[in-house]
Amino acid sequence: MQDLAVIIPAKDEADRIAATVKAAHELPGAGLVVVVDDGSSDGTGRAAREAGARVVRHSRNRGKGAAMESGADAARLLDEGRDQPRHLLFLDADLADTAREAAPLAEPVLAGDADMTIAVFTTTVKLGGHGFVVRLSRDGIRRATGWEATAPLNGQRCLTRAAFDAALPLAAGFGVETALTIDLLRQGFRVTEVEVPLAHRATGTDWRAQLHRARQFRDVARALAVRDPAAATVTRRVTRRLDGLRGSRP
Repeated sequence: MQDLAVIIPAKDEADRIAATVKAAHELPGAGLVVVVDDGSSDGTGRAAREAGARVVRHSRNRGKGAAMESGADAARLLDEGRDQPRHLLFLDADLADTAREAAPLAEPVLAGDADMTIAVFTTTVKLGGHGFVVRLSRDGIRRATGWEATAPLNGQRCLTRAAFDAALPLAAGFGVETALTIDLLRQGFRVTEVEVPLAHRATGTDWRAQLHRARQFRDVARALAVRDPAAATVTRRVTRRLDGLRGSRP
Protein backbone atom coordinates (compact mmCIF):
# COMPACT_ATOMS: atom_id res chain seq x y z
CA MET A 1 0.00 0.00 0.00
CA GLN A 2 1.32 3.45 -0.93
CA ASP A 3 0.00 5.25 2.13
CA LEU A 4 2.80 7.77 2.62
CA ALA A 5 3.34 11.21 1.09
CA VAL A 6 6.86 12.55 1.61
CA ILE A 7 6.97 16.34 1.90
CA ILE A 8 10.36 18.07 1.52
CA PRO A 9 10.59 21.83 2.13
CA ALA A 10 13.67 23.15 0.32
CA LYS A 11 15.53 26.40 -0.19
CA ASP A 12 18.77 26.59 -2.17
CA GLU A 13 19.49 22.87 -1.89
CA ALA A 14 20.30 22.13 -5.54
CA ASP A 15 23.39 20.15 -4.56
CA ARG A 16 21.53 17.68 -2.33
CA ILE A 17 17.86 17.66 -3.26
CA ALA A 18 18.11 15.07 -6.07
CA ALA A 19 19.75 12.53 -3.76
CA THR A 20 17.16 13.23 -1.07
CA VAL A 21 14.26 12.77 -3.50
CA LYS A 22 15.64 9.54 -4.93
CA ALA A 23 16.18 8.13 -1.44
CA ALA A 24 12.67 9.18 -0.38
CA HIS A 25 11.18 7.26 -3.31
CA GLU A 26 12.79 4.11 -1.89
CA LEU A 27 10.92 4.33 1.42
CA PRO A 28 8.29 1.60 1.95
CA GLY A 29 4.81 2.97 1.27
CA ALA A 30 6.04 6.22 -0.29
CA GLY A 31 3.64 6.71 -3.16
CA LEU A 32 4.22 10.43 -3.51
CA VAL A 33 7.18 12.78 -3.03
CA VAL A 34 6.47 16.53 -3.00
CA VAL A 35 9.22 19.15 -2.87
CA VAL A 36 8.27 22.69 -1.93
CA ASP A 37 10.82 25.06 -3.46
CA ASP A 38 10.57 27.92 -0.98
CA GLY A 39 11.90 30.80 -3.04
CA SER A 40 15.22 29.22 -4.04
CA SER A 41 17.67 31.23 -6.14
CA ASP A 42 19.43 28.15 -7.51
CA GLY A 43 18.20 25.10 -9.45
CA THR A 44 16.52 23.34 -6.50
CA GLY A 45 13.13 22.99 -8.16
CA ARG A 46 14.53 21.75 -11.46
CA ALA A 47 16.80 19.21 -9.77
CA ALA A 48 13.90 17.93 -7.65
CA ARG A 49 11.62 17.57 -10.66
CA GLU A 50 14.28 15.73 -12.64
CA ALA A 51 14.72 13.34 -9.71
CA GLY A 52 11.03 12.44 -9.82
CA ALA A 53 9.37 14.74 -7.29
CA ARG A 54 6.21 16.77 -7.71
CA VAL A 55 7.34 20.36 -7.20
CA VAL A 56 5.45 23.28 -5.69
CA ARG A 57 7.23 26.63 -5.93
CA HIS A 58 6.93 29.73 -3.78
CA SER A 59 7.97 32.81 -5.75
CA ARG A 60 9.52 34.20 -2.55
CA ASN A 61 10.79 32.64 0.64
CA ARG A 62 7.83 32.16 3.00
CA GLY A 63 9.42 30.05 5.71
CA LYS A 64 9.31 26.44 6.79
CA GLY A 65 5.79 26.43 8.24
CA ALA A 66 4.30 27.83 5.03
CA ALA A 67 6.31 25.33 2.95
CA MET A 68 4.97 22.45 5.03
CA GLU A 69 1.40 23.66 4.56
CA SER A 70 1.89 24.05 0.79
CA GLY A 71 3.30 20.52 0.54
CA ALA A 72 0.43 19.07 2.53
CA ASP A 73 -2.09 20.97 0.38
CA ALA A 74 -0.49 19.55 -2.76
CA ALA A 75 -0.65 16.04 -1.35
CA ARG A 76 -4.33 16.54 -0.52
CA LEU A 77 -5.10 17.56 -4.09
CA LEU A 78 -3.16 14.61 -5.48
CA ASP A 79 -5.01 12.30 -3.06
CA GLU A 80 -8.41 13.12 -4.54
CA GLY A 81 -10.20 9.89 -5.34
CA ARG A 82 -8.42 7.90 -2.64
CA ASP A 83 -10.51 6.30 0.10
CA GLN A 84 -8.10 7.54 2.79
CA PRO A 85 -5.61 10.43 2.62
CA ARG A 86 -1.94 9.55 2.84
CA HIS A 87 0.01 10.07 6.03
CA LEU A 88 2.60 12.85 5.81
CA LEU A 89 6.33 12.32 6.27
CA PHE A 90 8.32 15.56 6.45
CA LEU A 91 12.02 15.39 5.62
CA ASP A 92 14.72 18.04 5.33
CA ALA A 93 16.08 18.66 1.86
CA ASP A 94 19.73 18.14 2.83
CA LEU A 95 19.43 14.55 4.09
CA ALA A 96 20.71 13.27 0.73
CA ASP A 97 21.19 9.48 0.62
CA THR A 98 20.45 9.07 4.34
CA ALA A 99 16.77 9.85 3.66
CA ARG A 100 16.30 6.17 2.78
CA GLU A 101 16.84 5.40 6.49
CA ALA A 102 13.65 7.25 7.52
CA ALA A 103 11.41 4.16 7.30
CA PRO A 104 11.33 3.52 11.11
CA LEU A 105 9.95 7.04 11.56
CA ALA A 106 6.85 6.18 9.54
CA GLU A 107 6.24 2.71 10.93
CA PRO A 108 4.37 3.66 14.16
CA VAL A 109 2.07 5.99 12.21
CA LEU A 110 1.40 3.47 9.46
CA ALA A 111 0.67 0.84 12.12
CA GLY A 112 -1.78 3.12 13.95
CA ASP A 113 0.38 3.27 17.10
CA ALA A 114 1.20 7.01 16.96
CA ASP A 115 -0.28 10.21 15.55
CA MET A 116 3.08 11.94 15.19
CA THR A 117 6.63 10.67 15.38
CA ILE A 118 9.75 12.81 15.80
CA ALA A 119 13.19 11.66 14.71
CA VAL A 120 16.09 11.37 17.10
CA PHE A 121 19.29 11.11 15.07
CA THR A 122 21.59 8.25 16.05
CA THR A 123 24.36 9.77 13.95
CA THR A 124 26.01 12.60 15.85
CA VAL A 125 26.98 15.65 13.81
CA LYS A 126 29.21 18.31 15.32
CA LEU A 127 27.16 21.50 15.37
CA GLY A 128 28.39 25.05 15.46
CA GLY A 129 25.84 26.23 18.02
CA HIS A 130 25.64 25.80 21.76
CA GLY A 131 22.23 24.21 22.14
CA PHE A 132 20.49 27.32 23.46
CA VAL A 133 17.67 27.04 20.91
CA VAL A 134 17.17 23.36 21.75
CA ARG A 135 16.99 24.20 25.46
CA LEU A 136 14.45 26.96 24.85
CA SER A 137 12.23 24.60 22.87
CA ARG A 138 12.62 21.63 25.23
CA ASP A 139 11.90 23.72 28.31
CA GLY A 140 8.91 25.37 26.64
CA ILE A 141 7.39 22.03 25.61
CA ARG A 142 7.90 20.66 29.12
CA ARG A 143 6.25 23.68 30.75
CA ALA A 144 3.30 23.55 28.33
CA THR A 145 2.66 19.80 28.31
CA GLY A 146 4.82 18.00 30.87
CA TRP A 147 6.49 15.99 28.08
CA GLU A 148 10.30 15.88 27.86
CA ALA A 149 11.50 15.92 24.25
CA THR A 150 14.91 14.61 23.28
CA ALA A 151 14.98 16.30 19.86
CA PRO A 152 12.38 19.09 20.04
CA LEU A 153 13.57 20.90 16.91
CA ASN A 154 13.96 17.91 14.64
CA GLY A 155 12.05 18.51 11.41
CA GLN A 156 11.90 14.85 10.42
CA ARG A 157 8.35 13.96 11.43
CA CYS A 158 5.56 11.66 10.33
CA LEU A 159 1.94 12.61 11.02
CA THR A 160 -1.49 11.32 10.27
CA ARG A 161 -3.48 13.67 8.10
CA ALA A 162 -5.90 14.17 11.01
CA ALA A 163 -3.08 15.24 13.33
CA PHE A 164 -1.63 17.63 10.77
CA ASP A 165 -5.01 19.24 10.12
CA ALA A 166 -5.60 19.62 13.87
CA ALA A 167 -2.41 21.69 14.17
CA LEU A 168 -3.33 24.21 11.46
CA PRO A 169 -2.44 26.97 11.00
CA LEU A 170 1.20 26.08 11.62
CA ALA A 171 3.50 28.43 13.49
CA ALA A 172 5.71 30.66 11.39
CA GLY A 173 9.26 29.89 10.41
CA PHE A 174 11.45 27.80 12.68
CA GLY A 175 8.85 27.78 15.46
CA VAL A 176 6.81 25.17 13.62
CA GLU A 177 8.26 22.05 15.28
CA THR A 178 7.91 23.37 18.83
CA ALA A 179 4.35 24.52 18.20
CA LEU A 180 3.36 21.26 16.48
CA THR A 181 4.46 19.23 19.49
CA ILE A 182 2.68 21.43 22.02
CA ASP A 183 -0.53 21.78 20.05
CA LEU A 184 -0.91 18.07 19.33
CA LEU A 185 -0.07 16.94 22.87
CA ARG A 186 -2.57 19.43 24.29
CA GLN A 187 -5.25 17.97 22.04
CA GLY A 188 -4.54 14.42 23.17
CA PHE A 189 -2.69 13.15 20.10
CA ARG A 190 -0.07 10.45 20.60
CA VAL A 191 3.46 11.74 20.04
CA THR A 192 6.59 9.62 20.25
CA GLU A 193 10.26 9.89 19.31
CA VAL A 194 12.01 7.33 17.11
CA GLU A 195 15.74 6.81 16.68
CA VAL A 196 16.82 6.89 13.03
CA PRO A 197 20.29 6.94 11.38
CA LEU A 198 19.70 10.17 9.43
CA ALA A 199 22.20 12.99 9.01
CA HIS A 200 22.05 16.45 7.50
CA ARG A 201 24.45 19.32 6.97
CA ALA A 202 25.75 20.81 10.20
CA THR A 203 25.36 24.52 10.89
CA GLY A 204 28.63 26.43 10.80
CA THR A 205 30.03 29.16 13.04
CA ASP A 206 30.28 32.18 10.71
CA TRP A 207 28.03 35.23 10.97
CA ARG A 208 25.43 33.70 8.65
CA ALA A 209 25.18 30.66 10.94
CA GLN A 210 24.91 32.89 14.00
CA LEU A 211 22.14 34.90 12.34
CA HIS A 212 20.37 31.65 11.41
CA ARG A 213 20.44 30.50 15.04
CA ALA A 214 19.20 33.88 16.23
CA ARG A 215 16.26 33.59 13.83
CA GLN A 216 15.57 30.09 15.10
CA PHE A 217 15.58 31.34 18.67
CA ARG A 218 13.28 34.23 17.78
CA ASP A 219 10.77 32.01 15.96
CA VAL A 220 10.72 29.39 18.74
CA ALA A 221 10.29 32.13 21.34
CA ARG A 222 7.39 33.62 19.39
CA ALA A 223 5.69 30.23 19.06
CA LEU A 224 6.06 29.71 22.81
CA ALA A 225 4.84 33.23 23.62
CA VAL A 226 1.50 32.46 21.96
CA ARG A 227 1.18 29.28 24.04
CA ASP A 228 2.87 30.48 27.25
CA PRO A 229 2.53 34.19 28.15
CA ALA A 230 5.58 33.93 30.41
CA ALA A 231 7.71 33.43 27.30
CA ALA A 232 6.81 36.86 25.87
CA THR A 233 9.76 38.54 27.62
CA VAL A 234 12.10 36.04 25.95
CA THR A 235 10.69 37.00 22.56
CA ARG A 236 11.46 40.67 23.13
CA ARG A 237 15.00 39.89 24.27
CA VAL A 238 15.68 37.66 21.24
CA THR A 239 14.31 40.25 18.81
CA ARG A 240 16.75 42.82 20.23
CA ARG A 241 19.59 40.31 19.87
CA LEU A 242 18.65 39.56 16.26
CA ASP A 243 18.58 43.27 15.44
CA GLY A 244 22.04 43.58 16.97
CA LEU A 245 23.40 40.74 14.85
CA ARG A 246 22.00 42.33 11.70
CA GLY A 247 23.66 45.62 12.58
CA SER A 248 27.05 44.06 13.29
CA ARG A 249 27.40 41.73 10.29
CA PRO A 250 30.12 42.56 7.74
